[in-house]
Amino acid sequence: MKSLEEWLTKNKITEIECVTPDQTGIARGKIMPTDKFIAEKGIRLPESVLLQTATGDYPDNEIYYDLLDPADIDMELKPDPKAVFMVPWAAEPTAMIIHDCYNRQGSPISLSPRNLLKHVMNLFAKEGLSAVVAPEVEFYLTQKMTDPDLPLQPPIGRSGRPEVGRKSFSIDAVNEFDPVTEDIYDYAEAQGLDIDTLIHEEGAAQLEFNFRHGDPLRLADQVFVFKRTVREAALKHDINASFMAKPVADEPGSAMHIHISVLNTKTGKNIFSNDDGTMSERFRYFVGGLQHYIPFLMPMFAPNVNSYRRFFAGESYAAPVNLDWGEENRTCGLRVPNSPPQARRVENRLPGADVNPYLAIAATMACGYLGMKEKIEPRRMVTGRADAVAELEVPWNIEQALDKMLECQEMRDVLTDDFVRGFVATRWAEFENFKRVISSWEREHLMSSV
Repeated sequence: MKSLEEWLTKNKITEIECVTPDQTGIARGKIMPTDKFIAEKGIRLPESVLLQTATGDYPDNEIYYDLLDPADIDMELKPDPKAVFMVPWAAEPTAMIIHDCYNRQGSPISLSPRNLLKHVMNLFAKEGLSAVVAPEVEFYLTQKMTDPDLPLQPPIGRSGRPEVGRKSFSIDAVNEFDPVTEDIYDYAEAQGLDIDTLIHEEGAAQLEFNFRHGDPLRLADQVFVFKRTVREAALKHDINASFMAKPVADEPGSAMHIHISVLNTKTGKNIFSNDDGTMSERFRYFVGGLQHYIPFLMPMFAPNVNSYRRFFAGESYAAPVNLDWGEENRTCGLRVPNSPPQARRVENRLPGADVNPYLAIAATMACGYLGMKEKIEPRRMVTGRADAVAELEVPWNIEQALDKMLECQEMRDVLTDDFVRGFVATRWAEFENFKRVISSWEREHLMSSV
């Protein structure tokens, strides 16, 4: 805490945003003056915020009171001195500090997404291993949404026109939004975010930022902060930014691809490559684990009803819906990028941009971990087109996905039973809320015809 206090004083920080990510990925917490933060050295929040949905609802009482104290007690939140970020859009010098959640006995709370990722990282550490990840985050810029019943529209660019058509990798198209992207880069630099490449994706006003490879927890923190940063930069220019998996009909969905490799902690060598540079046995097992266990953890890669609108087998603009793997093959759900042996990695292309980054990274690591422990051999590598398959290899919808997640005892053992039950219950509560909504499609096509 002493170094943190010195940093706050040096930067003349007057206000602190004390936050922790909930299971949806929403920042929950408190804002307080710096002197109060230093005096208290943490905050208290109700345990229940970890089971809150995007709509503010909670799971039913049976699971709620089974996982939480019946008295609705507070949990202790302690700041992570390595997870301190400036808030460059604030009027006064403000810092955001990510906190970890502990119970009254001082033990990490398993329902916390950040604690779950740390738990999975510890499983790797016990094996003398550490993961290195690099997320790629896609999102849409849109006109401001004033009526949720109306479809989202692309914003007006510098040319004075909204973007239409497919402009994948177009420099001119991405330059249409220079004022916004320059603010994103400025904000990210002030926050110490390791963003790297900017590209224009296929959809109208759809952009992607790539992150540099690094520690899983630090990268999850950065993506968590980055999403808010992008939204704030967009609002400055009177537009919106959306990380929904499928915000615009007939346009490609948005993903958060995760590149991952595994190092021997003592030697620093990539265990995915043999000494002669060839693909190692443990790399195959890691891929085999992804193929076997991803279907059981789809709610962590596709967490809500909208997430599954990305998945259409055989359509050119759709996300990969298979669990095939192949070298430099973007039609595969698991792509092996061309790289030197020390940088050998696999790219998980299934997660949507709407994921909680802590959970998506933890799930990817957990699948690979069990693959290595159980020595699961992968299927034969695909060399041609893999996305022409007629059927999805993953659950079609959130209901199937949640049922399947509960089936997998191996993952309940790895991720802890409390986390799995709590996460599934939260997703169910959110889905039940969705089912109460009657869509414009239903009113248009069914009101007078059935």
